[in-house]
Amino acid sequence: MEWVLAETLLSQSRDPRVLLGALCRGEATADRVETLRFLLQRLEDEEARGGGGGAGALPEAAREVAVGYLVPLLRGLRGHPAGGSDPGPPARHPRRVLRAASAALRSCARLAGGPQLAAALAEEALRDLLAAGPAPGAEAAVEVLAAVGPCLRPREDGPLLERVAQAALALALGADGDRDEAGPAEDAAALAAGRLLPALGQCGGAVLGAVWSGLVAAGAPSGPGRVGLQLLVLSALAERLLPEPGADRGPGAGEEDPDARRCWRFWRTVQAGLAQAQDALTRKRARYLLQRAVEVSAELGTHCTCGPQEGNGPSLFWWSEKKKDELLKFWENYILIMETLEGNQIHVIKPVLPKLNSLFEYAVSEENGCWLFHPSWHICIYKRMFESENKILTKEGVIHFLELYETKILPFSPEFSEFIIGPLMDALSESSLYIRSPGQLIGSGSPLGLKLQKFLVTYVSLLPEEIKSSFLLKFIQKMTSRHWCAIPILFLSKALASVPRCKALGVEGLLALRDVLQCTMITHQILLRGAAQCYLLQTAMNLVDVEKVSLSDVSAFLMSLRQEESLGRGTSLWTELCDWLRVNESCFRRASASISIGLPETSSLNAYVKNLVQDYIKSPAWETGEDCPMPDWFEAKLVAVMVLLAVDVEGMKAQYSEKRRTQNVLRIFLDPLLESLMKFGTNAYMPLLETDRCLQVLLKLLHTCMLKGSSAQDVTHFSPRTDEVFTFLQSFVMSTTESVSEFILRRLTMNELSSVSDLDRCHLYLMVLTELINIHLKVGWKRGNPIWRVISLLKNASIRHLQEIDSEQEPTLARQIQRVISMAALAMVCEAIDQKPELQLDSLDAGPMERFLSSLPLNHTLQKPHVEEQSSFFEESSASQGWGKIVAQYIHDQWVCLSFLLRKYHTLIPVSDGDVLEPILPAIQMPVRTLQSALGALTVLPSDQVLPVFHCMKVLVPKLLTSSESLCVESFDMAWKIISALSNTQLIFWSNLKAFVQFVFDTKVLTIAAKIKGQAYFKIKEIMYKIIEMSAVKTGVFNTLISYCCKSWIVSASNVSQVSLSSAKNYSELVLEACIFGTVFRRDQRLIQDVQTYIENLGHDCAANTLIENTKREDHYVRICAVKFLCLLHGSNVSHKLFMEDLAIKLLDKDELVSKSRTRYYVNSQQHRLKNRIWQTLLVLFPSFDQSFLNRIIDKIFQAGFINNQASIKYFIEWIIILILHKFPQFLLKFWDCFSYGEENFKTSICTFLSVLSHLDIITQNIPEKKPILKQALIIVLQWCFSHNFSIRLYALVALKKIWSMCKTLHVEEFDALTSVIESSLNQVENMPATGNAKKNWQRIQEHFFFAAFHPVQDYCLETIFYILPRLSGLVEDEWIAIGKFTRFTDIPLDAGFQWYLSPTHLCEVKPGDWAQQDIGSHSGEADSQSEWMDVQKKIIPWKNNTPDLDLELVFQDRVAKLGKSISRLIVAASLIDKPTNLGGLCRTCEVFGASALVVGSLQCVRDKQFQGLSVSAEQWLPLVEVKPPQLIDFLQQKKAEGYTVIGVEQTAKSIDLTQYSFPERSLLLLGNEREGIPANLIQQLDVCVEIPQQGIIRSLNVHVSGALLIWEYTRQQLLRHGDTES
Repeated sequence: MEWVLAETLLSQSRDPRVLLGALCRGEATADRVETLRFLLQRLEDEEARGGGGGAGALPEAAREVAVGYLVPLLRGLRGHPAGGSDPGPPARHPRRVLRAASAALRSCARLAGGPQLAAALAEEALRDLLAAGPAPGAEAAVEVLAAVGPCLRPREDGPLLERVAQAALALALGADGDRDEAGPAEDAAALAAGRLLPALGQCGGAVLGAVWSGLVAAGAPSGPGRVGLQLLVLSALAERLLPEPGADRGPGAGEEDPDARRCWRFWRTVQAGLAQAQDALTRKRARYLLQRAVEVSAELGTHCTCGPQEGNGPSLFWWSEKKKDELLKFWENYILIMETLEGNQIHVIKPVLPKLNSLFEYAVSEENGCWLFHPSWHICIYKRMFESENKILTKEGVIHFLELYETKILPFSPEFSEFIIGPLMDALSESSLYIRSPGQLIGSGSPLGLKLQKFLVTYVSLLPEEIKSSFLLKFIQKMTSRHWCAIPILFLSKALASVPRCKALGVEGLLALRDVLQCTMITHQILLRGAAQCYLLQTAMNLVDVEKVSLSDVSAFLMSLRQEESLGRGTSLWTELCDWLRVNESCFRRASASISIGLPETSSLNAYVKNLVQDYIKSPAWETGEDCPMPDWFEAKLVAVMVLLAVDVEGMKAQYSEKRRTQNVLRIFLDPLLESLMKFGTNAYMPLLETDRCLQVLLKLLHTCMLKGSSAQDVTHFSPRTDEVFTFLQSFVMSTTESVSEFILRRLTMNELSSVSDLDRCHLYLMVLTELINIHLKVGWKRGNPIWRVISLLKNASIRHLQEIDSEQEPTLARQIQRVISMAALAMVCEAIDQKPELQLDSLDAGPMERFLSSLPLNHTLQKPHVEEQSSFFEESSASQGWGKIVAQYIHDQWVCLSFLLRKYHTLIPVSDGDVLEPILPAIQMPVRTLQSALGALTVLPSDQVLPVFHCMKVLVPKLLTSSESLCVESFDMAWKIISALSNTQLIFWSNLKAFVQFVFDTKVLTIAAKIKGQAYFKIKEIMYKIIEMSAVKTGVFNTLISYCCKSWIVSASNVSQVSLSSAKNYSELVLEACIFGTVFRRDQRLIQDVQTYIENLGHDCAANTLIENTKREDHYVRICAVKFLCLLHGSNVSHKLFMEDLAIKLLDKDELVSKSRTRYYVNSQQHRLKNRIWQTLLVLFPSFDQSFLNRIIDKIFQAGFINNQASIKYFIEWIIILILHKFPQFLLKFWDCFSYGEENFKTSICTFLSVLSHLDIITQNIPEKKPILKQALIIVLQWCFSHNFSIRLYALVALKKIWSMCKTLHVEEFDALTSVIESSLNQVENMPATGNAKKNWQRIQEHFFFAAFHPVQDYCLETIFYILPRLSGLVEDEWIAIGKFTRFTDIPLDAGFQWYLSPTHLCEVKPGDWAQQDIGSHSGEADSQSEWMDVQKKIIPWKNNTPDLDLELVFQDRVAKLGKSISRLIVAASLIDKPTNLGGLCRTCEVFGASALVVGSLQCVRDKQFQGLSVSAEQWLPLVEVKPPQLIDFLQQKKAEGYTVIGVEQTAKSIDLTQYSFPERSLLLLGNEREGIPANLIQQLDVCVEIPQQGIIRSLNVHVSGALLIWEYTRQQLLRHGDTES
């Protein structure tokens, strides 16, 4: 069309000045400037042919157009960036104007005749470029330079060209490549790289050298964005930077023409693009450069080497003609892997991974075991996999890397170590990678975790000794660099702990391990946190060089461990630590100072500990005042742990005959402490800090000394002296009792505690007093011992203080603090008496303390001290508590005392306040007022202080439920609000929930509420369902409820069979919900549970299991509790029988409801699991069913068999039917009736009843006369042996085989007539041909466990119901309940004579496999086991094509010239197509098959998201031409003139069948509109119409599909022609 337009203009006037002058006037629209460009190109062509007119006028006219019109126009475009949306002057389409003006300027420079104009324009544009920088105006300057650059002379204009090249390179590399969205600067940079630099590169010589020098000077890429910019430049200049095959490259050629292959920075940039680039286009450029370098090397055939930056080590790239085949194979596989990874589809990528193994085989020399290829190339592949969005691919990459050292011994490489500490550990931080494999049992451990452990052990053992220490230190430091989740840190710690012992870590390593410990503290999974601590301690013992660390360093590290989670005395870990200290005792480094307490360091552990104790007890001189704050507990904990470690180490060294030695050592350690404690009672002037420290370390010694091992094997090394150490410590404490207790009594009662910080000391004193009471109770309580007197005096003094303070008018701070302390002391006394009845100081008659406490005004808040005192209060240290917290503690202690009174005098509580006229104990004898006060306390107290209020409610609510029901309901409501608000508070939630359940679901409360059926009854039911609902998001909540209820219903009586369940029957919904309870967890929750189970399965090998109590909060324990409760019920007890029958009916109703809610449900869905649990529970209840009850439910059971059920439910229904018929044969008549329904009802269910018949021998076991039953069974089964359904026939034949064998055993003569028929039928099925599935299925169904191994009576046990059958029937592992969990759940103990836990048969050894699905996955492992796949998917990428230009709006000729990639002459015209999806798909198809251009109605379509989604960046690699529909006729005529055949894709009267048509080489394919097709006026312009032959009814194909079929047919024919030509 352009040529037609140019010819038309020239025909009007042959004077170019007139034409050019006319076009340069008026508004500079895109059409006008493009027309000017067409005309100038036409004139340029004529000039080249020598046919131009006006030889002198044309150059002058060209100069005038350039200087007077185009240059000002381009300058005017600076304020209108190409991406701008401003349609105003000077142009409505700035980018189109910019491109057309620059192309016109190039023609002017050529027409001007001399180089002066080009040089002048270049100088001016360069100045503009340098002035504009990355500003929007730079784009116009770049266009000018790209236009006139090729017109400059390499020699004369060399300096100018170099300056232009340097400026272009600076612009191309200077944009912010890391930005998400492109802006003007990015557009200018892309333009400089894509147009200007390639244009300059054609000049060669010094210009190319300048560009290359600039690229090399840029250094290694610093970020993904920079990598993209550098690769953009490199790919644009690839043909110039790589040597041209066949060109003469002598010794001096290297200086003039660069060879990128020999530059390490080039290869590092390519590797960064392969591994780190975020966008696919950058990675594609990197692969292109690599491929071109390999192709060039292969064609040149000369030796080439590029060493790494570091100097030594394998080459980054090398080529040798001798190794050509091996090198080509290596790089072919390498590029194939990188291409395949672009697909991000694991099923495509996995078959290619074995080729990665071959890369390692090529890369390592067999002769000397060194790297032939630089290992960074292999690392790029793993980095690319780790960066994938597909987590499965990431996991595959991690596992593949971890498995490397299982089969290969790779040479050491620093890059590998850096890769492990960097990208590999970053990938390992993703918790989802540790999910167990399909089919792997719960608790068997993460495959990735086990591989990581094996890998780290192997890798570290292969490291050179000089490298090992730094690698391990960096590895551990990397573990501190982020907040790791619990699971990754656990498996990393376990892997570290498995590394063989070596002297690798010093003080810095120990500090790094301590930092890791602090990272693990942020996780919420206590067991995982404890296990990680155990492994990190083992790591320290294995890897620390004891000669580089001191005992102070070790003790500081040990303080980072939580004793209650990992370092507990008596565990295997404690034993291991003691043994390590014993072996290395004399090797520790001496230090001049200790970490925190300034000790002189000694090599002996005993001497160190002795000095530690002495220095600890000495209080610094500057901290001896009365106002000093209480010291931190850290030092007391450190001293206590080190003392006991030293004692246990000494015990290991001592023989059993030398037991006294241990005592002597302990005595030596504690002598300074004993000396100080004995002075407590007599020396009133002891420094306060010293007394605090002595009491703190005393408490820590007692707490730490308690052994945590639960059995003898856990404490092997401690057993001989366990009692000895603890007994000595007890006697030590008892010897100080009088002195310490007198000191505490004085401090608590003599107004010596008067500040807010003294409340912490009060807490310390009361804890010590409680421990003293406990020790005396263990040893034996004697009425005359000093602690007795101290408690009595403390009680009386506290009451006196409280009474005195009540009479005060204006309370001072000291008085108020004393009041708080006195109440806390009374609470401690009450708790001690409540827990230890031996401490009962008075008789049951109300004494002074009881009367005083009962008369206290409840919830009475403490007044703040007056203003003068307040100032000093607020000036106290930051450790001071707020006044509100102090008041809350005071009220809490009040309720502790009241709780004690209510339990002691619960028999005196009346049912209402009016029953006692003159109460002696008001709080007890006026319960309504007390309960109202309790509600008030719940509104005042913080959540962590409400526990004693709940305890009081537990006593009060049963007494008041009848008379004050609304008040009790209000207490339920308020308590539940507190519990539900606490659901995310881990520390206090569980204790509060337990107390809440105990008072709301108390047996008395449940009984009374059910009896009166009022508000309370329905409120309890409402709370019950809310608790169950909460359990769905917080595991363990329902466990607390069901466990308490079941225990309270049955455990209270000595003989369970005599317990009445009349109250429980009213709450049978609770047991029903428990029997079917279980949520489907999210993957992350399930992963945490799996790993916790794995740790638990390690048993006492992991100390955390010994120390952390198994809370049994898993969902399984809800069902286990309910099932064990049901197992304890006896059918002989009427209330038990009624309860179980009611539960059975509700279970059947629930099953019917679930079945109706969704008629079809998937395997392992929530509906499947619910139904499965229902039938499991019915099987548990079955022994209690009698005939009369079965009469009521038998129809429902049979009806369930007619429903379409999953396999596991089908087996349970069949099992229970078999058991019913076995126990009660009289139901056989009803069973036969099931076969009389119409066949439509049997399409899916008849197999259930036929399966029951296959166990007819079990059913008839107790029937003396079997012949009638056998006869009836034969009649029924023979009918179904002729069913048209193959599955039904198989089930019928299995049943027939069983029944017929019974007939032959019993010698039933009546059936002789049927013998030939039956025998021939069975023989026929047995002797079926081996080919096909029929024979296989017959064998499989006979081998199926339900028919071959399962015995319905002998296998009736909990193990079969809850573990074996779910496992064999394909249920997900979450539904398998191992029998060990039943035995471990001891909250509800079963009778010693309970027999049906375990299956007595061999069913537990049977492997799962359903006959109908057995062949699925049976050969799934075969392909994976192959060393390398013979063929894999590979996406075709035209590597030999030149690099693409980014500009999507170049006119057709420029794009073809730029790309130079298409092998075809096919043009696809899609201007009539409207939908972006069709255009995007066509664009992709055209690019793939190498069409020369795609014609569209508007280039704006490429910005459409739908277009981009289908084109997948094809528009960047394919020339696009804009021809609007009205311009199509002109466009088609022009192409005809150029020799193209115009082919329409349409069904017409004269259309040719596609299979009969031969495409010319120059073909233009015109596609019609989606709805209208090709318009009639355009059909007249076609040379031929081609139609696609069809066989179907639909008359047309989608336009994209039609186009794709023709494009492929054209390509196929051209490929055949080229093949024939070459041959």
